[in-house]
Amino acid sequence: MRIGVDYYPEHWDESLWEQDAELMKKTGVRLVRLAEFAWCRLEPSDGDFDFSWLDKAIDIFSEKGIEVVLGTPTNCPPRWLCEAHPEILPAGDNAEINPIGIRGHRCLNSPVFRRYAERIVRQMAEHYRDSSTVTAWQIDNELEANICYCESCNKKHIEWLKGKYGTLEELNRAYGNVVWSGEYSAWEQIDPPYGGYNRAWLNPAYMLDYRRRTAEDVTEFAAFQADIIRSVIPDAKITTNTWFCSEMPDFYKLFEGLDFVSYDNYPTTIIPNEPEDIYTHAVHLDLMRGIKQQSFWIMEQLSGAMGCWMPMQKTPRPGMIKGYALQAFAHGADTVVHFRWRTANIGAEMHWHGLIDHSNVPGRRFEEFADLCREAENLTQYIGTELDSKIAVLYSVESEYALGLQPQTEGFSYMEQIKLMHQAFARFGVNVDIIGESADISKYRIVCVPALYVVHEDTVKKLCKFAENGGTVILTARSGVKDEHNNCIMQQLPTVYAELAGCHVSEYDPIGWGTGKVLFTDGESFTCKQWCDIIETDTARVLAQYDSDFYAGSPAVTLNLYGKGEVYYLGTFGERRLYEKLARSALDEQGIEYFPDLPMNVEVTTRSSEGGSVRFVFNNSKKEQSFNINGEEICLRPFEMKYI
Repeated sequence: MRIGVDYYPEHWDESLWEQDAELMKKTGVRLVRLAEFAWCRLEPSDGDFDFSWLDKAIDIFSEKGIEVVLGTPTNCPPRWLCEAHPEILPAGDNAEINPIGIRGHRCLNSPVFRRYAERIVRQMAEHYRDSSTVTAWQIDNELEANICYCESCNKKHIEWLKGKYGTLEELNRAYGNVVWSGEYSAWEQIDPPYGGYNRAWLNPAYMLDYRRRTAEDVTEFAAFQADIIRSVIPDAKITTNTWFCSEMPDFYKLFEGLDFVSYDNYPTTIIPNEPEDIYTHAVHLDLMRGIKQQSFWIMEQLSGAMGCWMPMQKTPRPGMIKGYALQAFAHGADTVVHFRWRTANIGAEMHWHGLIDHSNVPGRRFEEFADLCREAENLTQYIGTELDSKIAVLYSVESEYALGLQPQTEGFSYMEQIKLMHQAFARFGVNVDIIGESADISKYRIVCVPALYVVHEDTVKKLCKFAENGGTVILTARSGVKDEHNNCIMQQLPTVYAELAGCHVSEYDPIGWGTGKVLFTDGESFTCKQWCDIIETDTARVLAQYDSDFYAGSPAVTLNLYGKGEVYYLGTFGERRLYEKLARSALDEQGIEYFPDLPMNVEVTTRSSEGGSVRFVFNNSKKEQSFNINGEEICLRPFEMKYI
């Protein structure tokens, strides 16, 4: 495990660079990320490049044996470029150009921006092509789907639609544009979603395609930069840093052409008292590992109190700095880079705290970070070990997009369903992968498919084959609702999954913030919420019935034998214990080892290699916890990690 920091030499007097590098070396920092926002210093005026200051910083780190990750600075075009070419700036949903002054002020589709972006990226690659200190590249910063309403984007979207549908007649049919007299008679009539309307008012078929295209923009932009770098440095290691943002990219496509996944990891410093709240970032980490199904990096890791565009949160409790970094390693991160070395004393992010405060005096958090660096040296024996998972949760990018466009019921969140299903299994100390729809599922024993709203024929076939061959599938309500155009399928739910589930839905009740009761045949009772499918069985048997409302006595949870496998159908959403009951049943049926008596918020992951395996046991809570694993008594302080 390697520990690094994000560092901004351009923000600090040069007299600090040597001191900082020396302290980093002494502390155990192995790499730094530089320059991802530094375009104005790298190219102070049009065509006038100045790498001298960056050369000096890199030389200092090189002398200390510290590697460098270089960020391409395309997230923040300099003022001179914005003034000379305002057409590079993104437009808002009122078609007016967004003002500059914050980051991300560029349209990825602007031909002029692309020309300047290519030049600065190529200049950097050529300048550092022979540097042994620069060992990896980060493209841009926290790329989101390119939601821009400028003329370049509008033209690109029309061409994208022409390529997909061929004719207006086919597009009108696919979108159902007869509704509200929305049929197009000319391609030029297709506007972006102007006006600031709630997106649920707009044509859902159109909006899903719009989100697809904007996500493709980001994927293509990352590939554009990667191609430039590789044309100069063929063996360059290239990534980009991602996060869970409001305009999500398609993680799986974004990283297809990149060498490894990087994630910006900011776990909460406020531990909720409500037991139903899932606050662990284990689900984020397992999703990042599942994108390429290999180890990944944390490019930004929690280092202090977070505050900027929102009020400052609590500072990390003792143990969080070290514990959260080790949690990332336990879930597959082999490099963790902390944001940032020193808290900024200039600019908008001066209250997003780093490891060293404004005082420039290393304190408690820094000492904990230094302890982490020392421990990381002892973890090198585990480099190369992998997480072998028998359970997968299927995450559908398109279902997330579509469900975000049309709210299903109050309180419902697609990502919350992913978290609940993931946590139900992780709760018992088993490895869990979160995978995309295109992933091979044949190696798993249990595949969970929460709210697979948008249907793709390949996924249906894959799940049927998986169950036929002996796998366990867990389906939930709001599966099979929409076709590939985001239009409702005219069949009883769960439509294409009805044969697999062995049941159908005669009616449903979106209960929102209301609650009901689900009673299992063994007498256990659980609270349900948000949604109730009223089920009729075909070949499935009933595991639980509703115990409330006019559909009391109707099936709520079923189990169907399909080939050699089993298929659960959960017709409602409920409390955590409901998902855990299904998880235990599936684990028992598949004969997978698990730990039934782990305390709440104790996480166990197992990394294995040919030489053996090691279990990472993490107390992700604010209280000391004692428990037994395979006969070994364990006591963990808050946010402490042990290896057994």
